Amino acid sequence: MTARLEDLPIRDDLRGLTPYGAPQVPLPVALNVNENTHPVPPEVADDILDGIGQALGEINRYPDREFTALREGFADYLGHSLTRDQIWAANGSNEVLQHVLQAFGGPGRTAFGFAPTYSMYPLLTRATGAEFLAGVRGVDYTLSTEDAAAQVDGARPDIVFLCAPNNPTGTPLPLDVIEAVYDASHGIVIVDEAYWEFAPREERSALTLLPGRERLVVSRTMSKAFAFAGARVGYLAADPAVIDALRLVRLPYHLSALTQAAASAALRHAPTMLQMVDEIVAQRDRISATVEALGYTPHESWSNFVLFSGVEDPAATWQALYDQGVLIRDVGIPRSLRVSAGTEQETTAFLDALASV
Repeated sequence: MTARLEDLPIRDDLRGLTPYGAPQVPLPVALNVNENTHPVPPEVADDILDGIGQALGEINRYPDREFTALREGFADYLGHSLTRDQIWAANGSNEVLQHVLQAFGGPGRTAFGFAPTYSMYPLLTRATGAEFLAGVRGVDYTLSTEDAAAQVDGARPDIVFLCAPNNPTGTPLPLDVIEAVYDASHGIVIVDEAYWEFAPREERSALTLLPGRERLVVSRTMSKAFAFAGARVGYLAADPAVIDALRLVRLPYHLSALTQAAASAALRHAPTMLQMVDEIVAQRDRISATVEALGYTPHESWSNFVLFSGVEDPAATWQALYDQGVLIRDVGIPRSLRVSAGTEQETTAFLDALASV
């Protein structure tokens, strides 16, 4: 007889929880998990393969525990006079966030986020033994400086998550809101810029707020703009003291030599990799304009996806699109669905299918 999960001596605070996950089905058009659906350019792939090949020559040895070359690559890419001592990386931005929670959260502590936001925040918080507190957003999913600061001041959390732009809504987050939340808090403030490369070029990143703010953390990922979701590489920038704290909780040699080599090679080709961003942004804006013409309400997005509302029956619409070979995401927001911006062909397939629905 097979045991059930509830029969095992699992931690009490994990009972009844469900793991993070989105449907993984082999449909022709998969636009449900905000991947970059463009393949890595061949010339970049060749360089990545060369880097991995060199790493294989020493695969019998442990990798550089401090992943020095990769941290230098991230510092160069981010700019803003950052040095490798201010950079951390791990297996996807989720592990980066987990390290922050392990170091600054844990049992008896709290983390806070403005709902609706990235569904992994509460899951990571609870898995590391802390309690997640959910704040609220305005009717258009925006945050004002006064309200955001007041909510954080009232909750007094040890960690604050600020998703900029926000997932799953795509909502921009002004820098003055980040500053107000930081001033109202006593703990770590994480600005999650997983989708930052899709924001307007003239806008300032939260990286510009790092000087003089030792409790501020800005996290990024290579999964989206760099089309590197399968490689699992995330990173953050923060005060060197924060980086020292993260060393206390990471597993030894947590980034494999192959991961370090692949990511370093991709970073050397950053301009080429980021050429895809402009096309994705164009398809995102095309989606927004077309779903609006079809009678739905698209929400402003600085990301590579669009949340649109006015869907009478999200489950039925999702299924109708699924039946036509198009996979998008029901994120649980009433009368709303979310779709990733794919290639021109994928976007056309989605828009045609939605129009037929």
